[in-house]
Amino acid sequence: MHLVAFGLNHQTAPLEVREKLAFSAEALPEALGRLLDSHAAQEAAIISTCNRTEIYCSCPDPLRAIAWLAQYHDLTPEQVAPYLYRMDASEAARHAFRVTSGLDSMVLGETQILGQFKDAVRIAQEAGALGPQLNALFQRAFSVAKEVRSKTAVGANSVSMSAAAVKLAEQIFPSIGELNILFIGAGEMIELVATHFAARQPALIAVANRTLERGRALAERFGGQALSLSDLSDVLPRFDVVITSTASQLPLVGKGMVERAIKARRHRPMFMLDMAVPRDIEPEVGQLADVFLYTVDDLASVVEVGREARQVAATEAESIIVARVAEFSQWLKQREIVPLIRALRDEGERMRRHVLEAAKKQLERGEPVEKVLEALSIQLTNKLMHAPTQALSARTGVDSDALVQAVARVYHLHPES
Repeated sequence: MHLVAFGLNHQTAPLEVREKLAFSAEALPEALGRLLDSHAAQEAAIISTCNRTEIYCSCPDPLRAIAWLAQYHDLTPEQVAPYLYRMDASEAARHAFRVTSGLDSMVLGETQILGQFKDAVRIAQEAGALGPQLNALFQRAFSVAKEVRSKTAVGANSVSMSAAAVKLAEQIFPSIGELNILFIGAGEMIELVATHFAARQPALIAVANRTLERGRALAERFGGQALSLSDLSDVLPRFDVVITSTASQLPLVGKGMVERAIKARRHRPMFMLDMAVPRDIEPEVGQLADVFLYTVDDLASVVEVGREARQVAATEAESIIVARVAEFSQWLKQREIVPLIRALRDEGERMRRHVLEAAKKQLERGEPVEKVLEALSIQLTNKLMHAPTQALSARTGVDSDALVQAVARVYHLHPES
């Protein structure tokens, strides 16, 4: 089995491609089950966020696992191949360590990805999709992330995605305190963004969510009101800022809905930020006058603040990761030899039992103990030495010298002396 990782992220694929290969959190257990049932992988975990979809797996043939990913999303391998990266064991470990440490994020040094990674691993664990290889990989990844955070300043002065959302809105409106803000969704990302907006004390905060009770719980934290998704069309004209992040597979806000809202607002500008993958707002909405529509990819320029200073710390973090990758690669090599060691010990045990049974029979016949022990030692020695002696006697070809050196090293022999 090969330990591999493959996927795509904000650096290799545009949003319109990433949303086609995204997995919702609710779909992950079922998707993992289908992946294992297809026998394309023996162990697997799927990481799917707004910026990346990645699969870490132990599999017989990586191309089969990639084909499964494409097929699951009703695509062909050829359609996704231009955007995918694929890494074998050591590179997969390095990538996982960099991702959990925030070195591969749009926001260098951000911490949210670590929580998302841990959630994905927990889901894979609960789905019975993890085995010894991935368990070891992920536990080391979390340990590396902790080491990087504690020994470097890679996360210092970083501008989070949620803080960047506020900065982007402030480029359109002079004062957040005069705005009505609508959050669509009630997940972790919305909670983080709402916290930053609430600190600016806007005129009104509202949360629209599929589950009204969850939306109300979040809204009450910020002194806001809860709305039903079914009321979106009616209430949209009231809001100056609309921020969405749901797990919906289809857009919740269409061009026609926003057109009517802008008309009702007498063409007062509306700031819309779609942080969902797949998108919650139809891309065509961005073509409307008086609408400023942004996606997660548009936040890139805002989050560049302070990146240069964090890049110096990232160099220190990379050196930590190099050392930890070497340790993990060594662990994998040791695991690869375990079956051979087990088979060798089993063969030695078989020989031991065979000569012991022969010795017991000799003792039962009344033969002297000294004679039986002597015969036992000779017979056991002959059996243990037979295979290496035969291999040395029959050696031919280009591997002959290597075999001689291997036997000498194993048995600590120095024939030249």
